[in-house]
Amino acid sequence: MEISSEEPVVAVPMLVLPNTEDVLKLGRRLEGVKLIVLDFPKFTDGRAYTQARLLRERLGYQGELRASGAVYIDQLPFLLRCGFDSFASAQKGFREAVEKARTLFSVVYQPTGDGRATAAQLRLLRRNARAA
Repeated sequence: MEISSEEPVVAVPMLVLPNTEDVLKLGRRLEGVKLIVLDFPKFTDGRAYTQARLLRERLGYQGELRASGAVYIDQLPFLLRCGFDSFASAQKGFREAVEKARTLFSVVYQPTGDGRATAAQLRLLRRNARAA
């Protein structure tokens, strides 16, 4: 999902976090939260990627995770792998790029919390299927 700054924002239980926030210390603040917005203050600052992975993989956050700030098309495959599922970007063509990024890589090498099997896991499954 992509939103632009012109679209109205519906009130939902949410947190807006700077990329300096230690998400592992959120504790009960996560209860009932439907949306977490993580900020990318500049293109070269990737701490929100780590926050997203910690929220999804360690803390089990299942709600909407939105990337905002300096979020650009070329970051999309990595943002999706880290668990972001919505984006606030004014960059032209962003909406179309999100759909393309979802299928850009057919094989992944690093495990993340997105549920996709890695290349090594797929090879092992094929090897075990042949042996059976």
